[in-house]
Amino acid sequence: MNGNNPYAGSPGVVDAGRPSEDDLSTEQVRTLREAVAGIVSRTQSYLPEGYAIGSELSYGSNGPQATVAVHPPVGRPVSAGFTPDENDLESGLTDDDRDEVARGLAASAAFQVMNAVGDELTPTAR
Repeated sequence: MNGNNPYAGSPGVVDAGRPSEDDLSTEQVRTLREAVAGIVSRTQSYLPEGYAIGSELSYGSNGPQATVAVHPPVGRPVSAGFTPDENDLESGLTDDDRDEVARGLAASAAFQVMNAVGDELTPTAR
């Protein structure tokens, strides 16, 4: 079975299947973290209290990956993930891109609440 396992073999002889994290410079990591933090804060600005919003940076087989997730008070969580290319890491994400992701996440989270609550909620005002 070891022959079928990508982690088989001596360290350094066979690629253990782990992506290399040193492909990014310190500046690129900082830029990516700022972009993701901007998406989180913009998503928070679109939603009322009660929505849990978080993010994660990881390294996948295709390089760095960023995920922003929203867990609404009721309903299923929603997330948006992306793998930035080298140009995105050098120039950073534009404000329009950040706004688009934040608005999409907020709308999806609100839709999840609407689906969970349904029409059984009596409005308190018009």
